[in-house]
Amino acid sequence: MAVDMKYTPEEIVQDKASSSEEGIESIQDGAVKKISRISSIMTVVVSGLALFSDGYNAQIIGYMKPLLKVLYKDGLSDTMSTRLSNSYLIGEIFGMLFFGFVIDKIGRRTGIVFATLFLVLGIVLATAAHGTTQLGLFWMMVVGRGVAGFGAGGEYPVCGTGSTEASDESHYVRKRRGILVALTTDFAIDFGFVIAGCVALIVLAAYNYKTSDGIWRICFGLGFVLPIALFFFRIRMIESTQYRKHAMKKKIPYWLVIKRYWKPMLGTSLAWFFYDFVTYPFGLFSSTIIGQLNPNDSLVQNIGYGTAVNCFYLPGCVLGGFLMDWIGRKQTMTLGFFCWAVLGFIIGGALAPIQKILGLFIFLYGIFNAFGEMGPGVATFLCGAESFPTPIRGHFLGLAAAVGKAGAAIGTQVFTPIQNSFDTDFKGVQAVFLIGAAFAAVGGIIAYTLIPNRERDLEDEDAKFRAYLAEHGFETDFGESIEKEIKTTGFKV
Repeated sequence: MAVDMKYTPEEIVQDKASSSEEGIESIQDGAVKKISRISSIMTVVVSGLALFSDGYNAQIIGYMKPLLKVLYKDGLSDTMSTRLSNSYLIGEIFGMLFFGFVIDKIGRRTGIVFATLFLVLGIVLATAAHGTTQLGLFWMMVVGRGVAGFGAGGEYPVCGTGSTEASDESHYVRKRRGILVALTTDFAIDFGFVIAGCVALIVLAAYNYKTSDGIWRICFGLGFVLPIALFFFRIRMIESTQYRKHAMKKKIPYWLVIKRYWKPMLGTSLAWFFYDFVTYPFGLFSSTIIGQLNPNDSLVQNIGYGTAVNCFYLPGCVLGGFLMDWIGRKQTMTLGFFCWAVLGFIIGGALAPIQKILGLFIFLYGIFNAFGEMGPGVATFLCGAESFPTPIRGHFLGLAAAVGKAGAAIGTQVFTPIQNSFDTDFKGVQAVFLIGAAFAAVGGIIAYTLIPNRERDLEDEDAKFRAYLAEHGFETDFGESIEKEIKTTGFKV
């Protein structure tokens, strides 16, 4: 039986208009999802390149110190040498705390744009450093590296949260978040360490291995090329899906947050402290350590050996990334800390026969560094990001990273005095390996007892956090509009 369907002209026009609006909304939704996906990919890639730049700028001073000692032996005292290393680290500490707060309250993109500006300004100041005396030159260099460190400090909470949240966009990527975050955080930083050594050797060769202030100025100045190149991409990025859904830009109930998250906050902060306390001195002073055991080698040889040692960081990061996806983040961190400690005790205890075979010492030193990266090196970023919900992720990742950098600053501050307190260079090197191993063992205990096993889906922890706030009578607005944000990026919907 046929049904006679009759429509008035007005109904036909209205129906067509409704269908047209639905079609436009569907197209716009698809465009927004495409833009979000593109921005997520950009976030991951840019995060890796940005932290690579940070690794380069942090490490290059370690390779330039032997040269600076030759050029400015009257101005570069042991105290000033330590200031040069620590100015960047102390700047990073303040940058991590400041930008960790900014990226949660104002936005990831806003924070990183200003962090990049500080980084570039500091590098320019350090590169152009001069003074009427050698001491004045070094103080300008210290200030410049401190400003650069402040900007670089912003990279840690931004890139750590950005890579983690971007990898939550799909189940396929989420299952492989360990290796993804490892490659775009710790691997990228360590690759910057290695490239810094390669650049130092290339520039030295360009000067026919003769000392010149042009060498360190070129090596410093190259550090701002990548941040400038990345700036264009950063101003076009949009916030992650997690941040758009869960951002709390109004009042944050810090007391409730601390009551719920004090244990992972303490665990990630202390683990990062012990990791950086050991790894930074052994990375920055690798050329110095090798030079002390082989005093007859040239500047080029010692830089080359130091670079070779730091190359071992890279396979350690890759192995650690796969282990995090296989056995878990906490388990990987604990395993790495204890392997690090065992090998440190072996090198320190048997240094006398080991140092007689330079190749063996360099190999074991490299494996020592690799164990540090395999465990806490890759796991600190991910544990710090996954342990906290999106509205406060930047706060606490920045705090944990800042505590870690405090460990790095203290480690580099006491490293040289510890070595110099012994009668011979041999005993000094032996002591720092044994002390480093002891700190690594304590880090392993902290990781095992205080680091939580978290769900890999960030949405789960965000939902639990919202429920927790509701249970305690706290109400606020969450999230922000993606359409409004896209208008500021230059993308067209």
